[in-house]
Amino acid sequence: MSFTAEVRDELSRCAPECEYCNLATLAALTRVCGTLSLVGRGRYRLQVATETGAVARTMIGLTHQILKLETEFTVRRSVLHRVRNYLISLPDQPDLEKALVLLGILDRSGSLVTGIPHHVVARDCCRRAYIRGSLIAGGFVADPRGDFHLEISVNGEGFAQALADLIGQTGVRARVNRRRSSFAVYVKSAEDILRLLEEGGATRSVAEIREARAVKSVKNEVNRRVNAELANQGRSAGAAQRQLELIDQVDALGLRDSLPEALASFCDLRRAHPDLSLRDLGAVADPALSKSALYHRVLRLERIVAEAHGDE
Repeated sequence: MSFTAEVRDELSRCAPECEYCNLATLAALTRVCGTLSLVGRGRYRLQVATETGAVARTMIGLTHQILKLETEFTVRRSVLHRVRNYLISLPDQPDLEKALVLLGILDRSGSLVTGIPHHVVARDCCRRAYIRGSLIAGGFVADPRGDFHLEISVNGEGFAQALADLIGQTGVRARVNRRRSSFAVYVKSAEDILRLLEEGGATRSVAEIREARAVKSVKNEVNRRVNAELANQGRSAGAAQRQLELIDQVDALGLRDSLPEALASFCDLRRAHPDLSLRDLGAVADPALSKSALYHRVLRLERIVAEAHGDE
């Protein structure tokens, strides 16, 4: 099961907080993945097609519980993708139009509603239930072991913006992005994703994301330290090579015998340990020397070579 499927399944099992929350969840389900057809004057047919068992289970259960309407249920299997497709249909029947008004799909004049009616999300708990229904119906949550991304795929720019605004009331920043034939209401911030899922009631999924974030943070810190160490080693190797080249110049100019004992011993020490950093080189010296002391010896050698070239 994908992480998205796990989140949807967990959300579909959340208990309502008030007597109207289930209506809000059902309204979101039908709005996000439902199709309304006109089959005659004042006659309608509502269909919800989904490949997600959580959507089908929630849709059927809430339709029977709240609307008490005749429901047709068909399970189809895609030959191409080898997945099940669930089709829930509410055929034309006496109380269907009233149900569509109750769900916020039609207004009282029979016109389509573009946004989210206030009566569906009047309470804070119902607002959370509506967001939960939207996530169950069209939500996608990226595997937290990779990038953090959450989006809800919907139809209609007006509804997409209304849903983004509703999510914004929870303190989560949601944006709308146009796709080929739909709109995506998406959240990128990991903290916002966690907050939105907590609002919806997906506590188990939130805990899993937090654990994945902790593991990712540790891995990133390890990689940062490894990269820093490799960079330091690269710089140290480059510095050691330049010091060896400096010693070669000292020898080529015939200056080795006239060097002070401290500089001559440094030359011998560097020759003996060409790969060590100055700090490690000082540790193997006898007596031990600080990195600063060895660095000043390098500077003295550079001045001696520069002066020798100036006298030529």
